Amino acid sequence: MKKFIIFLTFTFLIVHHSNAQDSLIMRSGVNILAKVVEVGTSEVKYKTFDNLNGPLYSIFKTDLLMIRYENGTKDVFSDLKKDGIVLVSNQDLYSQGKADALNNYHNYKNAGTGVLLTTSIPLWGPILGLVPLGLCISTLPSDENLGYSDPELMKNSEYANGYRDKAKQIKKNKVLKNYYTGFKVNLGYLAVAAVVGFVYLVTYY
Repeated sequence: MKKFIIFLTFTFLIVHHSNAQDSLIMRSGVNILAKVVEVGTSEVKYKTFDNLNGPLYSIFKTDLLMIRYENGTKDVFSDLKKDGIVLVSNQDLYSQGKADALNNYHNYKNAGTGVLLTTSIPLWGPILGLVPLGLCISTLPSDENLGYSDPELMKNSEYANGYRDKAKQIKKNKVLKNYYTGFKVNLGYLAVAAVVGFVYLVTYY
């Protein structure tokens, strides 16, 4: 029993140590594991998590999208101002939203597959496929399919708009590609039918 308690304590310490770190999330998408020492007016000072006894680094807030602290709280940097001048605009968050959607949004496959299968139906497929194609292109992906990793950032309207706009574009490109693929499949059907018809005519007439 005593050994079991020691094992549990040791496991807890390992897990706690692995989570006891801050994350500096850059606007470029880079994630720095660190221990934040000071959050100033224009800069954040930190030490890298793998070298807490090493040098003290600093980074401009304008280069940061967010700090995620070890206790679960966050600082999101939007519209930072100094002397009335905007240092970080919502346009940056819009761009970050688009970049994150490019990395995280993958739930367009059902829509793309539906368009492909419908368009691949022999003869009438390209016409029938226009229905799901139009629906997919004209509507935003549903919220549960967006695949965003940070609900807190999605509360920012500019970030959310950038994410949704990029997700819609990704979905549109996918379903269009699948429509054209289904159209080519139909052309293949026609080509095969033409060859079979020609062989039949040559053979029997």
